[in-house]
Amino acid sequence: MALSSGEIWNHLNGLTKPPGSLGRLEDLAARLCEIQQTLSPQTSPRRLVIFAGDHGVASSGVTVWPSSVTNLMLLNMCQGGAASTVLARQSRTDVVLVNVGTNEDPITNPPPGSSGIRYRSRRVCKGTRNLAIEPALTVDEFRQAWTIGTDEARSAAVDGMKVVLAGEMGIGNTTPASCLAMLLAQVPLETAVGRGAGANETSLHAKRNAVEQSVARARTLWATDPVAAMAAVAGLEIVAIAGFFAEAHRQGLTILLDGAVASAAALIAEFQSPGVSRSLIAAHQSTEPAHRGVLEKLKLTPFLDWNLRLGEGTGALLLLPLLDAAAALVSQMATLESFGISPRVTS
Repeated sequence: MALSSGEIWNHLNGLTKPPGSLGRLEDLAARLCEIQQTLSPQTSPRRLVIFAGDHGVASSGVTVWPSSVTNLMLLNMCQGGAASTVLARQSRTDVVLVNVGTNEDPITNPPPGSSGIRYRSRRVCKGTRNLAIEPALTVDEFRQAWTIGTDEARSAAVDGMKVVLAGEMGIGNTTPASCLAMLLAQVPLETAVGRGAGANETSLHAKRNAVEQSVARARTLWATDPVAAMAAVAGLEIVAIAGFFAEAHRQGLTILLDGAVASAAALIAEFQSPGVSRSLIAAHQSTEPAHRGVLEKLKLTPFLDWNLRLGEGTGALLLLPLLDAAAALVSQMATLESFGISPRVTS
């Protein structure tokens, strides 16, 4: 029998504290209990899977960073020196790094396991095509990337993970994320396009033009082939995350949702597999302007508003200590009833 929202809140309100006195921490505890359908939720073991891919649209000047930075960051992650891998280590989170499609594979010999990070090379192709002038992915490439994500979610479930997070690395990937926000969440152009990793006025103008043109073409495909429409404006790592979310939901895992790019992937997952959002906890509100509209489409309320915009799963990682606290609160606090306490009733 399903654990209802009313039962969860009756339990939280019956703990040794005034009802609601722990604010949003109680909201987080309730959300966790609802997803896991228990008043004794578990937040470990947990795993961050970072999916990486390059984007052809970077050649259209939508970013101030060269695509070569993607490979450099993969090396940095493997060595444990990226923000995501530092935070994962701090929060005792397992890390898997999956290359879904960079221009080149920078790690031919994975480094020894001293960093604790496992690297998998599963390149579908050498980055996407330039979505500003042609479809970024074919339907077949979309499905291959989706399968890579589902494989990782199944692996996490087999390994006993209770909570999973998805990060991404790919220079230029806020451009396809903006496209998906427009296509799947009806976010308007002026809100959909933000500065990403620090676009200047020139690159922001190029980004806005690329998004506007590519979404217009994708919309002509939508009525006859929605998958082709999504593939036309997506990224390999974004589609892999979508597959990861869909399968993690099917496996009954709790999913912490990161920022704008991961949330764009969640839109794909929800479209392809309705109900995925029921397993999602939105970690934070990104400074990327499209993120608010995407979360509204997914009917999710974020827990942190810290001006984050790095990606890589960092926002989701930062929520983990609070998730641990929420789980401890709901499962370890004494109840008012156990002490024979009842609130004074006044007329």
